[in-house]
Amino acid sequence: MQLRELIEKTVNGTGYDLVDFEQAERGLFRVYIDFLPADIEKGNITVEDCEKVSHQLSHVLTVENVNYERLEISSPGLDRPLTKFGDFVRFVGEKVTIKLRLPMPGTPNRKTFEGVLHEPEGDTLKLEFEGKDGAAMLEFTLADVDKARLVPQVDFRSRKA
Repeated sequence: MQLRELIEKTVNGTGYDLVDFEQAERGLFRVYIDFLPADIEKGNITVEDCEKVSHQLSHVLTVENVNYERLEISSPGLDRPLTKFGDFVRFVGEKVTIKLRLPMPGTPNRKTFEGVLHEPEGDTLKLEFEGKDGAAMLEFTLADVDKARLVPQVDFRSRKA
C-alpha cells in the first residue's frame, strides 16, 4: 500500500478528510486534515480533532515502519490547498488561485490564475477569471494543475465592537 493511501485510509477511518501531507527535514511528518464534506457544518478543526488523528496515525505509522521522528497534525488553514478532484467540486463558487503546469491555449505565457470555481463538466474543471478583455473562463483538468489554493476570505467588518 502506498504511503498516501495508508495515511488517507487512517485519517478517513477517524472521521476526517486528508487534505495533504509532507515529509519535511529532520524527520518531521506533517499531515493536514479537514472535516469530511458531509460534516462541514462542524466548523473548524480543533486541537482535539488533531489529537485524535495523531494518536491513531502514530500507531499505524509505527506498525508500518514509516521512518519519522515527529508527527504534526493541523488544519489546512484559510488558504486550504485543493489537491483532489473532489476538492474542486466541494469548493464550487469559492475564490481560488490556480497555478498550472503549462500555459493553456489562449493564455500564452500565463500559468497563474485567480478566480471563482464553477461546476465541473465531466473531468473538465472551470475557473472564471478576469482576463485583459473582461471575464473569461479557463477550462483545465486536474492533471494540468501544479498548485491550487483557496483565497482566504476574512470579513473584519462583521466583528462586534
